[in-house]
Amino acid sequence: MSTFYFIAFLSIFFSILVITAKNPVHSILYLILTFFTFTIHYILMNAQFLAIVNFIVYMGAILVLFLYTLMLINLNKESEPVKPFMVKVAAVFGGGILAVALISSLKSLGVSDPVVLKNPELGLVKNLGKVLFNEFLLPFEVSSVLLLSAMVGAVLLATKDKETKATI
Repeated sequence: MSTFYFIAFLSIFFSILVITAKNPVHSILYLILTFFTFTIHYILMNAQFLAIVNFIVYMGAILVLFLYTLMLINLNKESEPVKPFMVKVAAVFGGGILAVALISSLKSLGVSDPVVLKNPELGLVKNLGKVLFNEFLLPFEVSSVLLLSAMVGAVLLATKDKETKATI
């Protein structure tokens, strides 16, 4: 149980660092660490499939894409436009409403005992594979053929544009 609270503390700590970081690249790196702590939470809750999907999709694809996009654009302080006073007032007002909502929701928060699953093998990948490849085999295969044909079509469209540009 102490491991859960330590990882929860790290999740909150890294998410605060995401918001307060001055450098956007550091903010994205802190977001990667935050998602990594979420992956550890999924493993602690015996949700292996969610942990793997979180690790591959969010940390491996989306956040790396954010990082590369952020590194490619030019973020200069000199080119940033000055925000009008009313925009700043609206931001403070919105943040105040959010703070009031969070404080009012925390007032009703009670500490309860952790939920214990009746079936400890509920979140295992083995069970998902059995259901996916027994009951839903046809839709799974149809979607894989559809994705394959979309990928082949995208490659053909990309190479066709290069060939027409070369002949012009």
